[in-house]
Amino acid sequence: MIFSKRMEGLASAIFAHLDNKKNELLSQGREVINFSIGTPDIPPAPHIIKTMQEAVGDPGNYIYAVKDKPELIETVIEWYGRRFGVQLQPDEITSLMGSQEGLGHIALTLADPGDVVMVPDPGYPIFSVGPSIACAKLHKMPLLRENDFLIDVDAIDSTTAHNAKMMIVSYPNNPVTAVAPPEFYEKLVWFAKKYDIVVVHDNAYCELTFDGIKGGSFLSIPGAKDIGVEFNSLSKTYNIPGCRISFAMGNNKVIEQLKILKSHLDYGIFLPVQEVAIAALQGPQTYVQETVQTYQRRRDILVEGLKEIGWMIDKPQATMFVWAPIPRQYSSSVEFTFDLLDKTGVIVVPGSSFGERGEGYVRLALVQSEQKILRAVKLIKESGII
Repeated sequence: MIFSKRMEGLASAIFAHLDNKKNELLSQGREVINFSIGTPDIPPAPHIIKTMQEAVGDPGNYIYAVKDKPELIETVIEWYGRRFGVQLQPDEITSLMGSQEGLGHIALTLADPGDVVMVPDPGYPIFSVGPSIACAKLHKMPLLRENDFLIDVDAIDSTTAHNAKMMIVSYPNNPVTAVAPPEFYEKLVWFAKKYDIVVVHDNAYCELTFDGIKGGSFLSIPGAKDIGVEFNSLSKTYNIPGCRISFAMGNNKVIEQLKILKSHLDYGIFLPVQEVAIAALQGPQTYVQETVQTYQRRRDILVEGLKEIGWMIDKPQATMFVWAPIPRQYSSSVEFTFDLLDKTGVIVVPGSSFGERGEGYVRLALVQSEQKILRAVKLIKESGII
């Protein structure tokens, strides 16, 4: 069989190798502590679980959803107004089967083969995979530590900017954990308007911010809806990643095109999942703060524990990840990752898997208990790898 060339760049070889090595160690009776995949280990709030239980018990909820429930759209409008001061209209919103689905498809509505799409480097893989599926030409925007990992739009040459159809931006950022100030978004809106570029802002981690930092919305900047859309996911905020629901919001023309494309790909979000989203957004938000506090405690234990044994890492301001420079004696993040796994049983993700500019770092997900984190620090210390 001969498969399409677009499939050649989609294989996630590093994750397969990590999984194989993990299984090898487990078969040997070795202890493994996995910080690789950002899957929340915290359960949803009880009222969310109860809503799902009741909704799946209703035989009428098993029909094609086709469209978003009006109550769901009204809830999103109220939520964004309350939380961010952003006023949305019903035609400026559509649900998605998770932000991953939306990011995988939106370039198909905006870019023709050969069109330029600007993506961050390092970046969450779907930022590049989605435009690649659309056969777009990628322009990598470096996220550099000396720039606080913010995209420097002034460094983008005018020819590239004139040719670009779309730009993907994400703060708080996975994997580098940076938070962008309002001034960054103001400049971004100016830049996008100047060059007629559609901005797609992934805001999946706006609620997972630490040390009193408050996450914001790109759409709160005047003029943002003229040139862009924002994705916001409930997966990490409410610990419901398996429910697969998020929203695209903003420019109504972009939203309309995304709805048209999706009408050919799916029949809407399972109605019980829509009910869960309504319950999450309308219900008490104290559980969200408890989730944030849990991640912040884990962050402090991990970063401070590693600092004590000589691994110096900046504390992330947001997300559920830690972006850690590899020890000086290593020149390859892949080499360090597998050396760490072999010597300690601790699994991290090499930064190079997020793009060329991710080399020299590894990403750790804060998805282990405090006791497991302390155990991981002890194993790393005893290994002598640092």
